[in-house]
Amino acid sequence: MSKYIVYVEPAEEGGYIVSCPHFPGCVTQGETLDEALEMIRDAIKGCIISLKKHGDPVPAGLGEIVEKIEVVEA
Repeated sequence: MSKYIVYVEPAEEGGYIVSCPHFPGCVTQGETLDEALEMIRDAIKGCIISLKKHGDPVPAGLGEIVEKIEVVEA
């Protein structure tokens, strides 16, 4: 199993929009955070299946070391 970065942002109309920069165009949404994360997980799986089917390389995952930092503007 590979790990990929996903970006989550609140949608203006409610819910969340999620994208994965490793797979350009891989964007989805959900009413709840859990639903949005499940939707992007499915979308990433679909991207991987499509890439393999067409003989294209699958982006490498992040490995096990993943950190999150928060930057607060002064």
